[in-house]
Amino acid sequence: MRLISSIEAVRRETLLMALERKRVGFVPTMGSLHDGHRSLIERAVKDNHFVIASIFVNPLQFGDGEDLDSYPRSIKKDKQIAEKAGVDILFVPEVKDMYPSEITTKVVVSKLSQLWEGASREGHFDGVSTVVTKLFGIVGPCTAYFGEKDFQQLQIIRQMVVDLNLPVKVVGAPTVREADSLAMSSRNIYLSSEERLAAPILRVALDEGLNLVRLGERDPLVVMALMKQIVESEPLAVLDYVAAVNAHNLQIPKMLHAEIRLLVAALIGKTRLLDNDGLTLTE
Repeated sequence: MRLISSIEAVRRETLLMALERKRVGFVPTMGSLHDGHRSLIERAVKDNHFVIASIFVNPLQFGDGEDLDSYPRSIKKDKQIAEKAGVDILFVPEVKDMYPSEITTKVVVSKLSQLWEGASREGHFDGVSTVVTKLFGIVGPCTAYFGEKDFQQLQIIRQMVVDLNLPVKVVGAPTVREADSLAMSSRNIYLSSEERLAAPILRVALDEGLNLVRLGERDPLVVMALMKQIVESEPLAVLDYVAAVNAHNLQIPKMLHAEIRLLVAALIGKTRLLDNDGLTLTE
């Protein structure tokens, strides 16, 4: 594995791959790698001839008062995980190279970006879509892998690729979980021992919501009310939102049908956690 910080060096490598007709897999991350990232990399290795992973803590997607300065960074450990998983190039650019001057152009995926996480974290998804567009422009034609844990982000990136005719195939991979069902996240390390015991309440709410749907409930408001009640039963949880939505447009339908997704976000202590799960209804 080679560690590269130069944008032009990565472009040269991917151009060579294109000339040799080799499939390129790309896994963009903000570092602090865990088994969820490892699963994405391993999927990319399986599907492609050559794999690039990036580590870049993107300041554009952090709002005022968020954890940009304290966001976990562990490049030594990340290098070991990436190399063991099969990464060929680990791209670790500097902020000054990704944003060499004041940003006057941003990529905004309207509608999808204004809901849920977008409503709670103003400008967050504009920062995500902008940096991902820049990374896609650097890497070039590829298959890019994202975890379904950040489901809204995944749908925004899919829409962005379609709208901008980018030469990228976007693959979503299932959420990887801890033994007690908590979705793996780099921010889980912020949780105290007591908060860590409380955190799986998000998964409990999802499971109970899905069970209600499987039993025949089709009113999204009824499902959401149950999920809300479950999260709020945990004293350490401060609920932001629950939602039962169409999996494609992320809107709450009048009645649940076809592909649905249940979403939940809450603060456990000072740590913001989110989770989701879905199913396809055939009736």
